[in-house]
Amino acid sequence: MEQAKETEQKVRKPAARKIRLAVRIWVNVCRFVLGGVFVFSGFVKVIDPFGFFYKLQDYATAFGMGAWVPASLLFMAGVALSAIEFYVGVCLFLGIHKKVSSTMALVLMAFMTPLTLYLAIANPVSDCGCFGDAWVLTNWETFGKNVVLLVAALSVSRWKKEVVRFISRKIEWMFSMYTILFIFALSFYCLRNLPIIDFRPYKIGVNIKEGMEIPADAKPTVYDTRFVLEKGGKRQEFTLENYPDSTWTFVETRHVIKEKGYEPPIHDFFMQEVETGEDITEQVLADEGYTFLLIAHRIEEADDGNIDLINEIYDYSVEHGYGFYALTSSEEKNILLWCDRTGAEYPFCLADDITLKTIVRSNPGLLLIKGGTILNKWSDSNLPDEYVLTDALEKIPLGQQKSVNVWETIGKVLLWFMIPLFLILLLDQLFIKRRIRRKLA
Repeated sequence: MEQAKETEQKVRKPAARKIRLAVRIWVNVCRFVLGGVFVFSGFVKVIDPFGFFYKLQDYATAFGMGAWVPASLLFMAGVALSAIEFYVGVCLFLGIHKKVSSTMALVLMAFMTPLTLYLAIANPVSDCGCFGDAWVLTNWETFGKNVVLLVAALSVSRWKKEVVRFISRKIEWMFSMYTILFIFALSFYCLRNLPIIDFRPYKIGVNIKEGMEIPADAKPTVYDTRFVLEKGGKRQEFTLENYPDSTWTFVETRHVIKEKGYEPPIHDFFMQEVETGEDITEQVLADEGYTFLLIAHRIEEADDGNIDLINEIYDYSVEHGYGFYALTSSEEKNILLWCDRTGAEYPFCLADDITLKTIVRSNPGLLLIKGGTILNKWSDSNLPDEYVLTDALEKIPLGQQKSVNVWETIGKVLLWFMIPLFLILLLDQLFIKRRIRRKLA
């Protein structure tokens, strides 16, 4: 009897060890997948805080909350959520703060999975925006991805003790504090300047005209263009066939898809002069000279703190024979108020609101194009000044296309993030070895 029990225990122990090893391997695979996705998702939204803010505005509008949820609250929520995602991902990847990180990951996935199921069924927004503009998934693809991540989050939460730790408990707080500091500093840097990596179709080096072209064998999307105009407090939609006289005030343009087809990367760029109503898109994009485009998607909300510098850039462009246009989607009365308040003399053009938000994440922002190619972008906080505009653009570096290397940028970000953490880890290892030598002595 006793011999049989001993034999049974000998059989059970190796089996139990194999099961535990399998669980440990599974949990750590889940932990790396979950951590990697969270780091990537948080990072691409952190470097483009306005982009995620616009997506949250779409959510608020779709759920009927756009009128009463303050924009400032949505913006802060977007930055905070992006930072939390990145932080949780780093903790999972390093195996620190296991209880907190696994619980937060589970809570996030438990909330996002049913939400994306609803989005897939009801389709109130075109995509969830979980990876910003870096990787756009359909709502059903997002739901499938979240189901996998929910399983991974459940596994990590259930067997969190099996997560292999790479950092000792004594210094894990230093890692977490630096991660929080780093991610908020990066977000505010991109907020003040522009996203350090541009995933949108209007990135530097792109030719707008070429981006609008449709291959000869492609089936084009058929749009029904409608113009919303206002007169006597009444708004009404018109088409090109029944466009009214000048007594009506332009409000916005709406493009309704009649038949879906091939959609080029850039499909909604146009410039309509406010003063004449003329479409000058082809004229501007075909111009082989330099053209400045001041982008202010809502001119009434634009920051006028650097208006003197903007006016100086306009004077510079006039002096050297360059084009200069301000693009906005605002009503004409708001444009006139801006001109009266700032002394602006440059011509205004109407453009699509979403397009302008996509072109540059600053209100206002500035583009320099030549032959339809985007040579450079500036936010309102780092516009070129008299110390840079020292001569004609043909003779100074500013007139050349800005060099952009995505991998170099990623490398710099990794160095800024990893080097301090590596130094902390090195100090930790030195202290551990010192303690071991003291014990042995």
